[in-house]
Amino acid sequence: MTSQIPPAKPVKPKAKPGPKPKPKPKPKPKPKPKPKPKPKPKSVVTAGTPLKPCRKPKPPVAKVMVQRFKPGLRRSLSWLVLEIFSLGTAVVFTTMLAIGYAAYRFGGSDFLENLLPFVLGIAGWIVLLAVLLNLWGRLRLRLLQTSWSLPALLSLILAVAVTSLGLQPENRAMSDHFRGLLGGRQQAAKLNLAHQVYAAYRRYTETDLQAMIDRAQLYDADIRDAAASYDLDLDVLMGVAATESSFLPRDSVDGGHGLFQITAVPKFIQDQAQQQLGVDKLSMLDNRHNAFVAAATLKYYLAEMNNDLFLGLLAYNIGPRNGGLKFIMEQYGATDFVSMQPYLQQLPRDYPIRVLSHSLAFRIWHHEGRLLAYQDGDNALHIQRLGIPGLLNML
Repeated sequence: MTSQIPPAKPVKPKAKPGPKPKPKPKPKPKPKPKPKPKPKPKSVVTAGTPLKPCRKPKPPVAKVMVQRFKPGLRRSLSWLVLEIFSLGTAVVFTTMLAIGYAAYRFGGSDFLENLLPFVLGIAGWIVLLAVLLNLWGRLRLRLLQTSWSLPALLSLILAVAVTSLGLQPENRAMSDHFRGLLGGRQQAAKLNLAHQVYAAYRRYTETDLQAMIDRAQLYDADIRDAAASYDLDLDVLMGVAATESSFLPRDSVDGGHGLFQITAVPKFIQDQAQQQLGVDKLSMLDNRHNAFVAAATLKYYLAEMNNDLFLGLLAYNIGPRNGGLKFIMEQYGATDFVSMQPYLQQLPRDYPIRVLSHSLAFRIWHHEGRLLAYQDGDNALHIQRLGIPGLLNML
């Protein structure tokens, strides 16, 4: 008996495992609704219920910040203004000195030797100034990291140094040339008059000047008090006395009296001098009275001539006759001493020059303790640095 083997079952191929399905995100639990706050019962204010004090509202944050930083902002702005002002002053003074030096060094009318070098020098200064300002900007950033005040203080020191350098007598020539560029003919005329004064001083002998200065010591206190009372330059008033009487008080043929040869003086000027002296009556023979009347007269004519020293001295010499200097100038259309000179005779025309040359002698003697010969060595330049009394602000 044969056994029958059952047929084998077909084997199904196993399916390849595919990508696992991503798990579904769990749903977020819904937030529980917040319970609504129960409304507070409204307080009922009755007549006997005490009131609670109200709280003061807090100031906004922005206002607090402004109040906190406002003083610091003001301080930093103050330092910035000081820095700008000081730096501007230094730039202006150095530019004036540079232009004055270029005019002094390359003065003339030739194109190649004078005009072209002058223009190139100014252009070079502009380039140098731009470089210096750029370096200052870089230095300023480093200084600000230390303190806000350092740039301002450094610029202030620089301004003071440059200003003092520009005001030194050694740099007077550069200042004169700079003013000459801006003043034109008017400044050139003033320089011409100044050299007339220097030339007149040069012609005096040292012996005669020293003798006159020795005689002046007797009247120094009175003239000094008169100059101080009327805010006049002492050396100018000394020069007037030297020109009028050579410090030999006397009565002259033309009616002059005393130390300053006082002639016709307006009544109100005499009243002013009398009030300054505190006396009931003036005497032109009294040297102190004479000096005060002269100072009051010169002060009046200076004010009438708009503080032009040359015209003021000329008006002092001419006096009120012929209507005075102001009337004469209006008659001839003259505007200054230079345009007035051709219409004058020799004596009044040279009067301001003689007064200021004597004043220069007193300036030298007061400053140096002795007289200097103008033509010896470098005395001329030294005397020019001292300046002419009364003209220091005009030249």
